Amino acid sequence: MSFSVAVDLVVLTIHEGRLSVVLVQRGIEPYLGRWALPGGYVLSGEGLEDAAHRELAEETGVGAGVHLEQLATYGTPGRDPRGDTVTVAWLALAPSVGVPVGGSDAADARWWPVDELASVALAFDHARILADGIERARAKIEYSALATAFCPAEFTIGQLRAVYEAVWGRELDPRNFHRKVTSTPGFLEATGRTTNADGGRPAQLYRRGPREQLVPPLTRS
Repeated sequence: MSFSVAVDLVVLTIHEGRLSVVLVQRGIEPYLGRWALPGGYVLSGEGLEDAAHRELAEETGVGAGVHLEQLATYGTPGRDPRGDTVTVAWLALAPSVGVPVGGSDAADARWWPVDELASVALAFDHARILADGIERARAKIEYSALATAFCPAEFTIGQLRAVYEAVWGRELDPRNFHRKVTSTPGFLEATGRTTNADGGRPAQLYRRGPREQLVPPLTRS
């Protein structure tokens, strides 16, 4: 039995204060005109991660400064009308970036707020892949420092809290959040600088610390 290998990308960011994903509008069959995750076939002699980076750049224009990790493999028979295809999906988390640019086979590309996609029929099995990617992001920021992947190199506690609120879809108590993140050893490092970009009094700037796992975790409950 022969089959093709592809990569698909769940590219998430915080866009205009909301958790959003890059979708491309297909300019070719199958699913002409339908919205889909960016992706494509792995080229001969190309590694999976190299293919993911290539498709990320070609299909979205999003490149540097992105956290990329393998999400899962999907190979249900019939998932692609063109033939048997196994896709390796990747989760990409990016700081706020500009408007994505679709590749040569895409009619359009844009950021979609994930809470507006319930009524959008995505191509292939991309609704399942997207749901898996969103849940991976929501779960991992509980016990890892991954939330900082949505932030610029230096950020305030308020900006970091806005990331958690957007990803989890609920408001957090500012004082409790500040206490938790600043008391977790190795999570954040103070830069010694301040900013008033958020308005009001100057706020201290932080950068990501060396710790990968958060103990204790920040839970959604």
